[in-house]
Amino acid sequence: MVNFFGPRRLLFLFLVLPLKLAAQNPAAGPRPLDYDTPALLFPFLAGAPGINSRAAVLADAETGTVLYAKNQDGEIPPASLVKLMTMHLVLKEAAAGRVSLDDTVPLGEKSWAINQPPRSSLMFLAPGQTVTLREILLGLAVSSGNDAAIAAALSAAPTVRDFVSMMNFEARRMGLVKTRFTEPSGISENNMTTAGEFALFCRQYIALHPESLAEFHSVPEFAYPKPQNTAAAFRGNSRTIVQNNRNALLKTFPGVDGLKTGYIDEAGYNIALTAERDGTRFVAVLLGAPASPGGDRLRDKDGAELLSWAFANFRTVRPPAGDLEPARLWKGRADWARLKPAEGAALNPASFTAPKGRAGSLRLSAEIADPLIAPLPADYPVGDLVLSDEYGEVHRVPLLTESSYEQGNIFKRIWHSLMLLFRR
Repeated sequence: MVNFFGPRRLLFLFLVLPLKLAAQNPAAGPRPLDYDTPALLFPFLAGAPGINSRAAVLADAETGTVLYAKNQDGEIPPASLVKLMTMHLVLKEAAAGRVSLDDTVPLGEKSWAINQPPRSSLMFLAPGQTVTLREILLGLAVSSGNDAAIAAALSAAPTVRDFVSMMNFEARRMGLVKTRFTEPSGISENNMTTAGEFALFCRQYIALHPESLAEFHSVPEFAYPKPQNTAAAFRGNSRTIVQNNRNALLKTFPGVDGLKTGYIDEAGYNIALTAERDGTRFVAVLLGAPASPGGDRLRDKDGAELLSWAFANFRTVRPPAGDLEPARLWKGRADWARLKPAEGAALNPASFTAPKGRAGSLRLSAEIADPLIAPLPADYPVGDLVLSDEYGEVHRVPLLTESSYEQGNIFKRIWHSLMLLFRR
């Protein structure tokens, strides 16, 4: 009988896990997905393609602006997209210095290929092999190995059950309310997500692990086991298996460099996609393409058509960085108030999504409340930063006070009151 409350597991649950999760809580992450599409983009939305998948979301990966949504809140099993959360937690462990991707991973019997459920995709882990954590992640990203998912989970937690607890805690921390996990590979129909939530997750994943796209998700093929992975007695006949990346759009759609495909009967064909061209990156999640012969081709067609439409109509614009001029302050100890955009401390009011033909050159102007009178708290809204091109306004960002500003003495307040009276 397994003792689920043995000393090692209790130590993990009550000491190690809380410390890990606390360390994984960043001070600031990317902005959430924004379904309130700016009016400037409305004329282009009607041209979006129809798709076969049951649910889909496409967004600007940098700004979070949602450009396409279909049944974004419908719950569908993610299938092997679950492996992205498994990879995310392992990569966070590596970023925190608790593991190295070059560490050798012990292969318990639960991670052996022969012990995976029927119809599992496999990396082909076996007893006696020597394998690094980096190879395990390649086995997840390229081969989509369910055995690799178990090995990855056990590299970060005492049991698979403990790792699933980490997955669900992390999902909540990342703002995923409906998403839930029951195991780390995605083979179970009891895993659940929505297109909207998984697009939000993918956007955060890319922001946190940008190197993973080149190191894992866009790798075209993975060969395993190689002679160095096998026991000495078998190195002359390692029976290496070469598997191609299951994301066919890596080869057929210019700019695609991730992320993951998935399939189980209960979900149909799923894909999480990202592509970058000329400084604009989109992220798309499509769930529930038909679970029938050719369903994978319909899923890939949906993804390619959505990305083609997005690149043809939209782009990410990044305003030039710089300092904002201070605003005149009345009746305060200081005569000028320093301002900042609501979405950033520098004059880069977080990038925004614009139509492809707009915002080639930008003019910036400030609309400030007049008069601006002390006292004012920090982060107090005082106006807007307006960005315009030759056709008119393209974006607007609230302006806030950079710090608090106290009232001046009685004499200064009286003098400024007189000045304002005559000014009016």
